This record gives sequence, C-alpha cells and structure tokens, in this order.
Amino acid sequence: MNIDTIIDNIYPLPEKSKALLKENIHETTYPKAHVLFKVNTIVSKMYFIKKGMVRAYANPGDEDITFWFGKEGDTIISMKNYVQDEKGYESIELLEPCELYVIDTEHLHQLFGEDIHIANWGRKFAEQELIKVEERLIFRQCRTAMERYKELMTTNPELLQRVQLGHIASYLGMTQVSLSRIRSELK
Repeated sequence: MNIDTIIDNIYPLPEKSKALLKENIHETTYPKAHVLFKVNTIVSKMYFIKKGMVRAYANPGDEDITFWFGKEGDTIISMKNYVQDEKGYESIELLEPCELYVIDTEHLHQLFGEDIHIANWGRKFAEQELIKVEERLIFRQCRTAMERYKELMTTNPELLQRVQLGHIASYLGMTQVSLSRIRSELK
C-alpha cells in the first residue's frame, strides 16, 4: 500500500501539508521475526505497513498474549510511547518480511505545532486508535469463543491464511486446543 493512501485513510490532508508530512517519512525493511518494539522500551517512531503482517503482544506470565494484528495500511506504534513518552507495555513482532514507512515521532510532534492540518491528522489518528481499542475490548469481553472466531472469519479472513493458529488462539482469548475444536465444529 502506498503512503498517500495510508495518510488519506487516516485523514485527507491538503497537498502542501501532505508533502510536508511525507518529507519526514522514509521506507525501511525488516525480516520476519524481527522485534520492532520491545516491552519496557521507548521507541520514538511511528511505522506504517506498506507490505507485511505484524502482531503486538504482552507477556504477563509464561506465555505471550497476542492482542493486535497489523497488515498493509495499518500503523504500528506504542501509544504509551507516542502520547506519554514512556516505556511501552507491548512487544511488536514481524510475522512476515515487512516493507514499512517510518517517521520519528519527535518530528511528527514538531509538525503538529507547525501545521494545523497535520495536527488534525494526528488527532484523527489518535481517535481512530481509541475506537479500535474499544472494539477489541468489546470483542474479547462480550462474545463467546465461537462468536469471536466467527467474527474473525467474517471481518478478517486473511489472518487465518497468514498467521499461525497459536497466535490466533491467543488473540481470541482461548487455547489452541479450543480453537481446533471450534474449527472442527464449523466444518
């Protein structure tokens, strides 16, 4: 996905503002299994996925708990780093080789002060991220395991093709055995 489409999907900018924002964005690539963000670190960068798949996870005990997947067009960021300039609670791992666009958040925050359109773009980004978090919370807390799996099949079927079942089970809040049982029941 190209950077113009990604920017416009967040919030369309006037061409002058978009050009100013794009001057601060460059492309980079990383291999599969690279950990882009590590728990308890500050990463002062915002990434946009041009090509590839990533997951965000926490590890409160013995095993990882996946709570987010990102794919083409999505933004990779630790909101705690971005908003409060504090260490993040998540790690973000690349599940495929990735082509990414990147901007330093320090430069981005500077642009917010220089261009009202870019500042509004940043506000819309934060609002969209808040809605996504709210949707994930409701998705996990208010549906049965079967309902969560069916919704994933409907809203994001490509995850089932691109992501290991163990990560999907974790994301859905169940064991891999439970996920296998649900998949068998649906066949």
